[in-house]
Amino acid sequence: MRSFSVSCPLAAALFVAASPVSAQLHSLVEPPASAAAALDRGVDVFLVNEGRSAQPVAAPETIDTVAADGTALTLSLVRSTADTAPVPPGGFVKLRYRLAPRRPAPVREAVTLAGAETIVDDARGPSSGFFDRFRPYEPTYAVAGAGNAGAKLQFSFAARPIAGGIGAHLNVAYTQTIFWSILQRSGPIRTNTYSPEVFFDLPISRSSTAAFGYRHDSNGGGPRDSVDLNRIFVRANARFDLGDGWQLDIAPQSWVFVGNHGIATDLERFWGYGSVNASIGQRDGLKLALMARGNPGTGMGAGELLVSYPLRRFGAGDVGLYLFGQAFTGYGEALPDYNRQSTNVRLGISFTR
Repeated sequence: MRSFSVSCPLAAALFVAASPVSAQLHSLVEPPASAAAALDRGVDVFLVNEGRSAQPVAAPETIDTVAADGTALTLSLVRSTADTAPVPPGGFVKLRYRLAPRRPAPVREAVTLAGAETIVDDARGPSSGFFDRFRPYEPTYAVAGAGNAGAKLQFSFAARPIAGGIGAHLNVAYTQTIFWSILQRSGPIRTNTYSPEVFFDLPISRSSTAAFGYRHDSNGGGPRDSVDLNRIFVRANARFDLGDGWQLDIAPQSWVFVGNHGIATDLERFWGYGSVNASIGQRDGLKLALMARGNPGTGMGAGELLVSYPLRRFGAGDVGLYLFGQAFTGYGEALPDYNRQSTNVRLGISFTR
């Protein structure tokens, strides 16, 4: 069986499961460069038979995907390309889709508030396209461990503020990580890490991207206890299709510090100037992700392992959650601990991974 490597700056657009008539058939979209490309040249969609018997072609009439420039698209089937023989086991057929014509939003009665903008009672008008540009970024999860590990909660998102042109490569992101001492008597929040970020991402090839930008990490402290990281970074990401729904991602990153670090004047000794993120996972299956950073000159650093598995694989239904494990060892899991070593293991659930 041939395999196809498909890339896009948005990881969520790489694989599109199409609601086929048979669960053995899955559609794999090769994202177009832009909406104009999808309209002019069409989009190749591969219908893959992962079962053990031949299946009739049951192509979805429409498919949602995201172009390489970040534009959300709805594609419609070119029906003549679906008139083909059944798909053999382990085989595929190539279908053709084009950009679906946009349906006009229904006209609703406008409501005008005194001294305010006009509000249209409709959530699917053109203005809703802004929210389509939001996406998950780092994993969003809630985990807890024994002893001093406590609970760790994180939520993260990114957005493309500009829909088209070169501005579509601009990203803003925000991540917040909460360390909660749930086993202490009053259950205090021990510390937070606030991480706003702005960066540009650029496709290098069909399976790799590069990004550069600025990230600020802070515990939100005052003059006496603030720990701050201000970094200008550059990173690359390469994706490898391993077949059978498995893929490998490797993302090295390097940075320089700017500004001051608050009370953490020697932070570089523990964080160093670079990191490597790597993950291997199967679509709708197991995923392992590893982060490693440090300073080779001092021998100090840290590593974190994330393991996730869909709860629906345990018969929990399609709840959209994952069983999630997180393990950290090294310096600086929480910013105030930048110069203290710890090892923590936690278990919980994640909403994204």
